[in-house]
Amino acid sequence: MRAMAISPEHPLLLRIVDDLAERGWSQQNVFLTQALTVALAQECRRRSRAGELVPAAVGRGLEPQVRQGIRGDLTQWVDPGGAECCDHYLALMESLREALNRGLFLGLEDFECHFALYPPGAFYTRHLDRFRDNDRRMVSVVVYLNPAWLPGDGGQLRLYLGAQGTPYDVTPTGGCLVVFLAGEVPHEVLPAQRERLSLTGWFRRRGSEPF
Repeated sequence: MRAMAISPEHPLLLRIVDDLAERGWSQQNVFLTQALTVALAQECRRRSRAGELVPAAVGRGLEPQVRQGIRGDLTQWVDPGGAECCDHYLALMESLREALNRGLFLGLEDFECHFALYPPGAFYTRHLDRFRDNDRRMVSVVVYLNPAWLPGDGGQLRLYLGAQGTPYDVTPTGGCLVVFLAGEVPHEVLPAQRERLSLTGWFRRRGSEPF
């Protein structure tokens, strides 16, 4: 599997740009190929077996806290060069970053992401992805790695859309991509009946802080 970016002018990427401009979020049910979805899921599980995924913390700075009453996922940040499948995904995200900058002039400078594994019963309460004291995160991106997910399995991503905060649920089916404005779309992860895998990331603009 070669890590190769697609054109920022690819119709799929342009559709995401149009969705963000029109309504602030986009759902693409078939974004990753099956082969890449399987490879990323296998890499996530490999890291989990190796003990590399750790309980996710809440907050930022020097003293983030693990609070399972708020979120119960296990995570590990993804760095270039760690695995071929991850490099392929990062190349796709670079193409999306270029498309968003061309179409929406967001000034997105970089992308960060982590694997997220939710054990059965784990959840993440309603929140925004932008920190109160740091507005670098502009666009949130979630791609799901779960094969043959059924409605009864739970684990939906619930977005609260528009001025009325109307709930909209996304089933975490493998290959599905969800993109939304980080500071404008509250959301939560509902409890699942089985292990739930994803890659969660953020496009960030330039900031004054060194991290």
